[in-house]
Amino acid sequence: MKFLADAMLGRLAKWLRILGYDTAYFPQLEDHDLVRIARAEGRMLLTRDRELTRRKGLRSLLVASDRFEEQLAQLLRDLDLDMDGSLSRCARCNTALQPIHREEVEGRVPPYVFREHVQFSSCPQCDKVYWRGTHWERMRQRIEEIRGGCFTSS
Repeated sequence: MKFLADAMLGRLAKWLRILGYDTAYFPQLEDHDLVRIARAEGRMLLTRDRELTRRKGLRSLLVASDRFEEQLAQLLRDLDLDMDGSLSRCARCNTALQPIHREEVEGRVPPYVFREHVQFSSCPQCDKVYWRGTHWERMRQRIEEIRGGCFTSS
């Protein structure tokens, strides 16, 4: 499933990317441009704008809440999203991550991370390096809290 998030949903777009969903986000675009891109690329438009959801030939979902946790909970529930593809896309730019040899990340990650981890990925677009460390476990826990309706401040 591919998404396009409107300007009001930047944080949600980032978390969808973390979950592994191809999520475009262009906060500067006008509504007609968002609709055009969503149609052309077969993306579901995620929006807080009820009028946008009424456009013909557009797959869209009206995001009910302005609170991030409730937004993500709605998508997890309504679209039955999972974490199977998590950490497969760059949270920053949405590019698919590529495995990278451990030796190539030396000096690009903290020394402790380099010592303790074997598997790394990087974004071929923006060059950010990813690994499944303690931050990854915290994100997984956060997703499960949100899925279960236990919202805590982030």
